[in-house]
Amino acid sequence: MGTERIGFIGLGIMGRGMSRNLLDAGFEVTVWNRTPERTDELVAAGAARAGSPAGVAAVSDIVVACVSDTPDVVQVLTGDDGVIHGAARGSLVIDCSTVSPDATRMIAARLAERSVEMLDAPVSGGSEGAAHGTLSIMVGGPAEQFERARPLFDAMGSAVTHVGDHGAGQAVKLVNQILVVHNMLGVSEALLLAAAEGLDLQRTLDAVSGGAAGSWMLSNRAPQVINRDWSPGFTIDLQQKDLRLVLEAFERLRLPAVGTSLVAQLYATLQRRGLGAEGNHALAKALEHLAGVEIGR
Repeated sequence: MGTERIGFIGLGIMGRGMSRNLLDAGFEVTVWNRTPERTDELVAAGAARAGSPAGVAAVSDIVVACVSDTPDVVQVLTGDDGVIHGAARGSLVIDCSTVSPDATRMIAARLAERSVEMLDAPVSGGSEGAAHGTLSIMVGGPAEQFERARPLFDAMGSAVTHVGDHGAGQAVKLVNQILVVHNMLGVSEALLLAAAEGLDLQRTLDAVSGGAAGSWMLSNRAPQVINRDWSPGFTIDLQQKDLRLVLEAFERLRLPAVGTSLVAQLYATLQRRGLGAEGNHALAKALEHLAGVEIGR
């Protein structure tokens, strides 16, 4: 593997698997997480541990961040102990979080003042994709930095696309999230009908998954719904954070967000019931509640 040293910040549902795949690919990796004990598993597997994001940057040529929301990204990259204070000139920051395109461009400009490069590279594929190295990665930023980072992306994902300049990766991720939640609404309505009709849910899935109705959400999340397994590949709270970014973009561009607004309202009812830590496929529960019908065995 190449000689570039890698730092990784953020070891949550996604970052844990992504950083492990970098280690397994032979990279030298230094990790930091706001909750320090989450680094133990990676350190046991061969990673080094740093005491701050700046400390990660001080020993890394490329720093990958994967944290929850825009304020978290700003803090770990440009805050008091942020990457910007430890990064050498010519080093590269890759932000795999999902944040606003405008914030991404602002952070890229701040880093450029220190001669530090940046790529926005949000990911899709849930915890399964993170664990198996099969994520979709949509990358914004300079083409030469994309090529520099390609070995890392190939270790973490199977569909890696350079989509434009700074912020473009984040904008494509918002497109992705619209499709994800609309897919899940369709899956949920379809399963609701199947349950109300008294159909065998697994046989129904077998019948429709291979045709024009098939989708990643149908194949990966519908089985969880029918088994009443609400463990998250991606939580409702994180999905709502992304939908907030989507709706902000629609408002800025003066576009109608008819379907996405509906899904956000349905998720809000689940958050109100304290279900924000469940998987985003628990959207089905909002429809169950409206219908008085339970999907599952």
